[in-house]
Amino acid sequence: MHWRTLLAVGLCLFVPGSMRAPVDAQRAGTFMGSSDDPAIRYSTTPLNNAVVEVNKKLQDGAVQLTFDGRSGFLRSALEALQIPVDSQLLVFSRASLQGRRINEQNPRALFFNDRVALGWVRGGDVLEVAAHDESAGVVFYTLEQRADATTGPPQFTRAFQCLGCHVTGNTLGVPGLLMFSTTRPEPSQYSGLPRPIDHSDSLARRFGGWFVTGSTGSVRHMGNDVAALDGRTSRELMSVEGLFDADGYRALSSDIAAHFVLTHQAGMTNLLTRAGWEARAADPSLHPPFTPTPEQEASIAAIMSGVAREVVDYLLFIDEAKLTDRVRGGSGFAERFSASGPRDRKDRSLYELDLNRRLLKYPCSYLIYSPAFDALPPLAKDPIYRRMWEVLSGEERDPRYRSALSLADRQSIVEILRDTKKDLPQYFQNVTR
Repeated sequence: MHWRTLLAVGLCLFVPGSMRAPVDAQRAGTFMGSSDDPAIRYSTTPLNNAVVEVNKKLQDGAVQLTFDGRSGFLRSALEALQIPVDSQLLVFSRASLQGRRINEQNPRALFFNDRVALGWVRGGDVLEVAAHDESAGVVFYTLEQRADATTGPPQFTRAFQCLGCHVTGNTLGVPGLLMFSTTRPEPSQYSGLPRPIDHSDSLARRFGGWFVTGSTGSVRHMGNDVAALDGRTSRELMSVEGLFDADGYRALSSDIAAHFVLTHQAGMTNLLTRAGWEARAADPSLHPPFTPTPEQEASIAAIMSGVAREVVDYLLFIDEAKLTDRVRGGSGFAERFSASGPRDRKDRSLYELDLNRRLLKYPCSYLIYSPAFDALPPLAKDPIYRRMWEVLSGEERDPRYRSALSLADRQSIVEILRDTKKDLPQYFQNVTR
């Protein structure tokens, strides 16, 4: 496919990371096309995401942002973007856009829902926002943390500088999210060494560089490795109270359940973006006057089949690291999250958390309901659905899939999807084997 060119990268961050992260840690194929492909046009295509919606309301006066002390616009920005406070996660790793301000005494706060994530640093110059756009992928914005920054209503401004670190092998070559677990730095180091993580990583390898509140039972993770907790027999925390001055923060939690959800969500977001970009870059009808030969059409179909397998494996948690003890948060995040989402006739939801053996009670990603999934081109969505049915129907006999998904799991997932997913193909029928 000769119209595709390499995508350049530079330097910036949203979720803690570093260009030093090993590229060979990526878990799926990487998009090797161009963000300027006429079927993608990342920098100029019309956008449809949560920040665009809020900017329109700010311009119309339907929503207002209020500057509030050391929090700045944080409180009203969270309300405008409908991001719950109980999603707060606290990271003290310094590998970030405003890293010079971040440390154990001034951790960065991240908040998220299933469409957008927001980062706040006390004393920082900007709020950082990453929105999962319907078709563009993850789009980055900033909001100046000054009450007198503009003469008109404050607006979120698109931030292309973030693409430097957010278009790498660890984001699958598309604008995406990064989740890292970072070692504790030596006294002479500015920051520790980061390692990309997703839901396939064991708990023991997660959350380095983060505060984590809640219980993981007998299993330890890498979080809470700070000087203030040195010498304690356990680094388990129910609250961060007393570890730093909390003035300006919205909560005293960095909930373990929210950590688990965002870790999954970051990887799923990137895979959906890559699938959409691969399909658009490969579609001959979007690149006139290109006319494919039968051999090229077969090659395109093979590429998209491979992408679909990667998406479905992650969507259905085939390689998820299993839990060996109960995980319990304390912020109310798990209860609120589990109560959300569309429900089937048996009152079941793909948002319901398990946190005993695995993340979800019904292991199919809730991002199947996202605008980005709905907007996938048929060249991507059709093979994804076909592969999902191969796995869920039991046609796929590989023991790897059978060990990940029981017959009861597969039956429940299909029943929930049939009741709640509007464009589910008709061939999703009862599962009997």
